[in-house]
Amino acid sequence: MLPERTFRSADLPPADRFECWRALMSETHAPMDMWSDHAADFWVNQRTIALGEITVYPLECQPLTFRRTRKLIGRSDPDALHISLVKRGSGVVTQGRDSVARKEFEYHTTDTSLPFVSALQEPFKIIGVEVPKALLPLPAGTARRIVGRNISARGGMGALLATFLDQVTRESHSYQPADAPRLSTVLTDLVAALFAGVLDADRSLTPETRQRTLALRIMAFVRNNADDPQLDIRAIAAAHHISVSYLHRLFQREGNGATVASFLQHERLARARQDLADPAHRGVPVHVIAARRGFSHASAFGRAFREAYGVPPGAFRRQSPASDAAPGTE
Repeated sequence: MLPERTFRSADLPPADRFECWRALMSETHAPMDMWSDHAADFWVNQRTIALGEITVYPLECQPLTFRRTRKLIGRSDPDALHISLVKRGSGVVTQGRDSVARKEFEYHTTDTSLPFVSALQEPFKIIGVEVPKALLPLPAGTARRIVGRNISARGGMGALLATFLDQVTRESHSYQPADAPRLSTVLTDLVAALFAGVLDADRSLTPETRQRTLALRIMAFVRNNADDPQLDIRAIAAAHHISVSYLHRLFQREGNGATVASFLQHERLARARQDLADPAHRGVPVHVIAARRGFSHASAFGRAFREAYGVPPGAFRRQSPASDAAPGTE
């Protein structure tokens, strides 16, 4: 699994919880003043996941206020950007004379080199990301222009980044330490593409970053539309305004060994396999599940399923824990 630490306030005596967590946050982000009306019996859960020089941390806790001052900046500055994906809760961030509301399903950014006050007014849940500025594939100064803005996580690059962060934090145990550099590269590319899109500065991205980001967008598109039987290589290319040949070349470089066709088939098979193992679908015939998951021909589905999982779909269903399939479901 990836290098990870867990902090649970319930593991500590109430009097020690807030101060211990404040020390952890100063290490994770940067030295800050922190206070809370709940400090005497503070509640917080945080996991800290290391992706090389980048830190990702899902966090939920009670209301509090963070403050980073010029004095603290002079004492220690990691020269990093902080990005918060707000999952629940609200608050206000003040930088200079500007105050911006923090809302659910938005990103908010701060710069460790700039003073700010962040007042979180209710229990909240975020996924925080600490990215050294030097790692972002953007011209110097471009990223700073995004600081203080709220960016939606509901669509486009914002949604793609949110999906990536959710997956990494949810499945951190399934990755190996050797995966961290690759995940770090993907994360910095997604953050850079999000910032560049907001600033209408896509030309400032390196060609490598644009290619990796496009590949991730295409993979997300395939996952979201795999059940459509009309989805094929030509349709995928057309939806992204690229040629079929360029789509193939993109997957050769960025597909981790998968072709476009194999990636699409893998997504369809994985969904069909999940349906076959689900007791809620045990009365649904195999050929109906295949059609629902984008397979036009039951025989092609059967061959592909057996090749992928070693058994025919009907046999897999019988072997599943809730098996006792209803008569006629194969």
